[in-house]
Amino acid sequence: MSIQETLQTALTGALAGRSLLTWLDYTPEEIRYVLDLSKQVKREKNAVHERFKGKTLALLFEKRSTRTRCAFETAFGEEGGHPVFLSTADIQLGAKESIEDTARVLGRMFSAIQFRGFKQSTVEALASYSGVPVYNGLTDAFHPTQVLADIFTLEENFGECKGKKLCFVGDGRNNVARSLLVISAQLGINFSIITPKTLSPDTELLKTCEPLSQRSGALITVGDDPAGVAGADALYTDVWVSMGEESKREERRALLKPYQINQTLMEMTGRKDAIFLHCLPAVKGEEVSADVIDGPQSRAWDQAENRKHTIKAILLATLT
Repeated sequence: MSIQETLQTALTGALAGRSLLTWLDYTPEEIRYVLDLSKQVKREKNAVHERFKGKTLALLFEKRSTRTRCAFETAFGEEGGHPVFLSTADIQLGAKESIEDTARVLGRMFSAIQFRGFKQSTVEALASYSGVPVYNGLTDAFHPTQVLADIFTLEENFGECKGKKLCFVGDGRNNVARSLLVISAQLGINFSIITPKTLSPDTELLKTCEPLSQRSGALITVGDDPAGVAGADALYTDVWVSMGEESKREERRALLKPYQINQTLMEMTGRKDAIFLHCLPAVKGEEVSADVIDGPQSRAWDQAENRKHTIKAILLATLT
C-alpha cells in the first residue's frame, strides 16, 4: 500500500482530527499504525509532496527547543503547510488572556496547534477549547512525540518491539521515563526504570499502566540496582536536571552519579549489540560518558532524525 493510500485510510478512520496529549489516549493498534506510517514516511523522505498545502500550524513554546521545533517546522513546511512559531514573548498565553480564550482564537485561525511547555493542564485546555488537533511537544508530565521516535529507533535496530527489553536509567519521574512507561505498557515492551528510590515514578501512573501491560504482555519493573540492565536491548537516559529544576543540580548530580551510563554499564547488559538511546540535549560526563554517546553503540543521532519522521506521521494520520 502506498503512503497516499495509507494516509487515506487514516483520514477516514478513528485517528482523523485527534489530538495527541499522551499515548494513554490511543490504543495499541493506533500506536502501531502511526509507527508503521513513520517507516513509510522515512522511506519516502526524498519524495516531494504537498499534503499540508493550505494548512497552518501554531507552534506554542514556553520552553526552549531544538529537535521538537525543528521537527515540527520541517515536517509541516516541506509538505506545503505554514508553521507559525509563537513564544510566550509573542502572545498572551495564560497571561493577559486565559488559555481557554487563546485556544478559541487559535482554533479559528489554525488547522492545528503544537504546545511545548510546563503544565499538562495547559495542553489539555488547548485541546478542549480550540476545536482543532493539539499535539503535546513536551510538558512536565509527558513527552509523547519523543518516545514514538524512541520506539521507532528501537525497531530500526531490532525489528518488532514487542518482547524487547528497554531500560531507562536515571530520574524515573521525568516526562520521558513516564512516557516510555506508557508506550511500553501499550506495545508489550519489557521496560525497566532503574533509579534511586526517591526518584521513582509515581504509583498512580504505574497503576494506570498495569492493565495495559497485562493486556500486552509487557513486564514493567522499577528498581534501584544498576545490575537490572542485564539482558537489555537498549539503555536510555536523560539529563539529571530537567528544565525548571536548575537549583537542584548539585543534589541531583550526587544522587545520580552511580547511575551514569558508561562503558561499564553498557557491558553489564551482556549484549554486544545493545544500543544507547538519549532524547538530547545531553550533558556528557554526567548522565552519560562521552565514549558511549559518541561511540558505535549510540543511536542518539538516529533518534534525533526520527523525531521528524514520526512527527510527520502523527500529522499525516490526524490532521484532516
